[in-house]
Amino acid sequence: MLTAMQNYAQNLPSASGLVRSELPVVYLPENVSVHFISPEPIQYVDISSSNVAGDLPIKNVLRIKHRLDTLKAGAVNEPDAIVTIVGEKFIAQYRIVFSCGPDAGSVLTNIEIIPAHTRPLDFPGIGLSQTQLRAYSLKLLGEKPAGNLPHDRSYGIKSKLNHIYTLGDYIFLDLSFKNETNLKYDIDELRFKIEDKKITKATTVQMIEIKPDFVLFETSFFKRQYRNIFVFKKFTFPGNKMLVVELSEKQLSGRSAGLEISYKDILEADIIPSL
Repeated sequence: MLTAMQNYAQNLPSASGLVRSELPVVYLPENVSVHFISPEPIQYVDISSSNVAGDLPIKNVLRIKHRLDTLKAGAVNEPDAIVTIVGEKFIAQYRIVFSCGPDAGSVLTNIEIIPAHTRPLDFPGIGLSQTQLRAYSLKLLGEKPAGNLPHDRSYGIKSKLNHIYTLGDYIFLDLSFKNETNLKYDIDELRFKIEDKKITKATTVQMIEIKPDFVLFETSFFKRQYRNIFVFKKFTFPGNKMLVVELSEKQLSGRSAGLEISYKDILEADIIPSL
């Protein structure tokens, strides 16, 4: 029976992938932290050994170090650990080797996750990565504003929709605001709402607020010009409603500005130019 089971196990197909000896090696000295720098936000981390501690100080940096309370004399013989890092579009694995010899001071403490160390992933529901959205948004920022899209002026603030682009399931809104006064504009919030076109006193207002999946720049104020790219997952609304962009100023001034974008404008969006 044992012989038959061994023969059966030997005939099973082997899993494909990298073996431990093929993984990139990262040396981890005592009392030193090693940082992995990811090109996109890290979604998941696994560390195979309890002797290694890890955390995410920011969304695209993994920090690891030895747990000092687990170190023992002769820890140079400690088994290697495997660190698995999963981003939005990749998985990377590294072999962590404890280092306490004379060369421990020359080890790398910042490890950039490069394409050669990764394998691509395709998660359902995840489209473009934050890095890709930023690259496309920066490209759009260099496009000359169109002249036939919605614009408005109130309280000395001129609002303008420069472009609407689509790419797959994403909608890119290129908006700009021009301050024609001598007062600095301190931004309180910028909201995007789907509202009815015509509202009377007897009408129940139906409003749905939507949030962008990506914003190119985080800006708290502007003196003269403010231009930004806002990226949304695909959304639809009926013809009797519109997308309202509302920019409000911090108190005490309370100046507000905004735009009304029809569904027709969104349907006529251009396809985003390829990088």
